[in-house]
Amino acid sequence: MDIQTILSKVDHTLLAQGATWDEIKALLDDGMKYHTASCCIPASYVKRAKEYVGDNLAICTVIGFPNGYSTCAVKCFETEDAVANGADEIDMVINIGDLKDKHYDAILAEINAVKKACHGKLLKVIIETCLLTDEEKIKMCEIVSESDADYIKTSTGFSTGGATKEDVKLFAEHVKPGTLIKAAGGISSIQDAEDFINLGASRLGTSRIVKIVKQM
Repeated sequence: MDIQTILSKVDHTLLAQGATWDEIKALLDDGMKYHTASCCIPASYVKRAKEYVGDNLAICTVIGFPNGYSTCAVKCFETEDAVANGADEIDMVINIGDLKDKHYDAILAEINAVKKACHGKLLKVIIETCLLTDEEKIKMCEIVSESDADYIKTSTGFSTGGATKEDVKLFAEHVKPGTLIKAAGGISSIQDAEDFINLGASRLGTSRIVKIVKQM
């Protein structure tokens, strides 16, 4: 697979708690240079980042991150604020406890409320696959497919595990047409990236692919 095809699907990511503006700026420079799909950064940097890149790069940020147990109202406020500051894409974490308790209507309502707060911007729904059973993963494929969201996403990268090829394959088998897939967390090589894309991922959340390309 052509390396630029892979890069065009990468959400070049830096979400470390101690990330500085200089580090974010370097990430943005790389995103623009290598034409990644977006750069995914903390919400506190969105306004400054968008002013820096203009229309040259999509800015993505995270909502309810990384645990997902903020209230729906808080997630909607975070989203409204991020979009007002210039975010082009929103990655939200579901309330995993609601899923465990089978409060499926509440999860669907929250996703749709956050999507409304996106004002037309892309919404990716993080379900944190490492904490779920296969049955729960399949149920989330159904819920996200039914919702107004654009993507289902595997992982935050901040829990006990990241994306697996088995989970992306499972997603591809159970999401409805029109619902896209993002694999995130632990994508460590060009071969990994290619494998995830071939299994059905349209986006890859990773910082490593750009780093590898820079060394080629």
